[in-house]
Amino acid sequence: MVTTAFTLDGYRITRNIGVVRGITVRSRSIIGNIGAAFQILFGGNISLLQQLCERARGEAFALMMQHAQEVGANAIVGMRYDANEVMSGVTEVLAYGTAVVVEKI
Repeated sequence: MVTTAFTLDGYRITRNIGVVRGITVRSRSIIGNIGAAFQILFGGNISLLQQLCERARGEAFALMMQHAQEVGANAIVGMRYDANEVMSGVTEVLAYGTAVVVEKI
């Protein structure tokens, strides 16, 4: 279970394990950049970049979940995303939260 809140309705946190994270660093290929440039010319949604962002967030989320599982958590509270440009055209996406063990009330 993952939530952006700091509690889970119907559950009690029995152990706070600590911060878990998943990080990925992505860039578009030259062909993808050219395709995105054409989409920019016509305006609207830049679907090639949107797909890249969705894949990056999904990968960071999956890595965070894997990290939580490795440390013995069965839930993550306070989950957030962060993104930074590492260099021109290269973006880091970070998913993080607090790994906890919860039990049903």
